[in-house]
Amino acid sequence: MLGKVRPTRKTLRRAYQGLVGLSVLALAPMTWAWLSSSGHRAAAEGDGWLARVPVTQAALVLGAGVYGTQPTQMLARRLDIAADLYHAGKVRALLLSGDNSRKDYDEPTVMRDYLRGKGVPDAVMVLDYAGFDTWDSCVRARKVFGAERITVVTQEFHMPRAVTLCRTAGLETFGAGDDSARRWASITYVYAARELFATAKAFADAKILHSDPVYPGPREVSLTRILAQPGAPGA
Repeated sequence: MLGKVRPTRKTLRRAYQGLVGLSVLALAPMTWAWLSSSGHRAAAEGDGWLARVPVTQAALVLGAGVYGTQPTQMLARRLDIAADLYHAGKVRALLLSGDNSRKDYDEPTVMRDYLRGKGVPDAVMVLDYAGFDTWDSCVRARKVFGAERITVVTQEFHMPRAVTLCRTAGLETFGAGDDSARRWASITYVYAARELFATAKAFADAKILHSDPVYPGPREVSLTRILAQPGAPGA
């Protein structure tokens, strides 16, 4: 019986180098997102967090799922943060970007209705019904709604990708994020792990493919009208 053929040291070295190379490629998009967003994000937690957020034109609130007419817990936290930003005078308008791809699922309308209960007037809320993913929301905020300086509101695990994508789309962006791990640790860690793959797709969309959003237009003027009002923060 012939003995087993053992790989040579050269073969093993090449295999190891290949694995290292693949690991670097896998982590490169995450590194890009973290470095690009560094200094442009803050946790919306504890006393004084609002002081760490600059004044911008609008809060871009990204959808995160709804159950009928109610937002998910994570989306509700994003909306709470957005309401705090508005009431503190940090933003003049709220751009609510989410999925309304079918008649029985309408994230932006649920988001608006929730914010009404937080004392945010309809006159300062703009609904984007075609925010199907983070890249689409960022591109549409700039090209469709004409925003220039925004505070993107999401969870901390998502913040590096969201801030980086919005900055890549041409928006001067700061991020305010909910530390969801303090409330929902297990699901947060699942979502955080998924960020590795989501950020790889984001890198491809933003830096390689320069993908257009699913619905790239037409141009909307509702946000511009709000920002044109006298005394609008960040205008």
